[in-house]
Amino acid sequence: MSDQRLVRPAPISGFPEWLPEVRMVEQRWLDRIRDVFERYGFCSVETPSVEVLDVLMSKGDTSNEVYTLHRVQNDGGASEARLGMHFDLTVPFARYVAQHFNSLTFPFKRYQIQRVWRGERPQEGRFREFTQCDIDVINVDQIPRHFDAELPRIIHEILTELELPAWTININNRKVLQGFYEGLGISDPLAVIRIADKIDKIGADGVAGLLTSELSLEPRQVSACLDLAQIRGTDASVVDEIRKLGVTSPLLDEGLDELSFVMDELSDLPSGSVVADLSIARGLDYYTGTVYEGKFVDWPNYGSICSGGRYEDLAGSFIRRNLPGIGMSIGLTRIFAKLVAEGIVKPGPSSPSQVLVAVPDETRYALARATAAQLRSRGINTELYHQADKLSKQMRYASRKGIQYVWFPPFDEEGIHEVKDMATGDQAPADPAAWGKSINPA
Repeated sequence: MSDQRLVRPAPISGFPEWLPEVRMVEQRWLDRIRDVFERYGFCSVETPSVEVLDVLMSKGDTSNEVYTLHRVQNDGGASEARLGMHFDLTVPFARYVAQHFNSLTFPFKRYQIQRVWRGERPQEGRFREFTQCDIDVINVDQIPRHFDAELPRIIHEILTELELPAWTININNRKVLQGFYEGLGISDPLAVIRIADKIDKIGADGVAGLLTSELSLEPRQVSACLDLAQIRGTDASVVDEIRKLGVTSPLLDEGLDELSFVMDELSDLPSGSVVADLSIARGLDYYTGTVYEGKFVDWPNYGSICSGGRYEDLAGSFIRRNLPGIGMSIGLTRIFAKLVAEGIVKPGPSSPSQVLVAVPDETRYALARATAAQLRSRGINTELYHQADKLSKQMRYASRKGIQYVWFPPFDEEGIHEVKDMATGDQAPADPAAWGKSINPA
């Protein structure tokens, strides 16, 4: 053995990784998400893992979140970072649309499933590397408002198909918030929105304290802001509750009309799964209309499992065209990691193989290989055992990997093919040209 010092393998905080049997479940989730996105006509794009830092910084100061790129071994050139790992998929998408503007058909409906990187402190639900599943619609000059209802409907369909524990998609409208605050005579509504967005973390008293100490709001204004944040509703009647607060402004009226439209459009979904929640603010300044935030019911303090909203001109930093859009993102890693930790995700098999073809002895290896090839040609995931071993050892290998069937080629010239169901113990003759028409997918 070499005298080279061994490096002790250890997990890196904030960078999750799964054993094969768990990763297989995650891949099935990704397949389902992709299928639903495409069911609604969204097309896939993928952008590079890195962007020029000027692009990443185009929508605000995010320097504390960005991982920059430096070469470990430098040839003597300048070491200043020029590229950074993307911290979300929305900013790269805006750059993508601007760059390919003349080649795209609008409204452009895209989905993007990729890993992103954020340099924040790892904790439950927060990772330095994670997978996001985004859908966005972007258009020239104006986005039809039916998309405000279609996007949460798509996400609702996905979360339902994944059979997650109880959750809600919470909906608000930034025009309602901004218009309400303007109606109270507040000079900087966006500052109030950024503070109000912290209500889940610091509570109503914490928000009240910041509104008073940082923005010098009057007690009546603080009280009205908190009254608005307490309002919830499962249908368009929530608008009446907001109007009862007695605040008026043109922008508030516009926002209430949009909120009412979305809630009416989604009224056919199961009651309680979509909630108008006036505490949802989404602190990013680029949101301008409908906003979304999904939460687990049983873990209200856990981070959002999906989020997004309408924005007016996210691509405006890159092209002189008005390109409004609306998007939602599923925090796949945040959801999946929580359910793994809670024991709700049940590991699958550690192999995608449906069949293991056994090798009786070296003289039958060619026949075993041909049998495996024939099964694969018919769309059956088939693994060929790697050498002639005791059959008990080969079957134990199949059992440990969760392979349902073991195929035995003829042991001699007079023999027949047989297949064993590892779950039931049944073994029967089989024809590799016809068997498996009703086999379950791996």
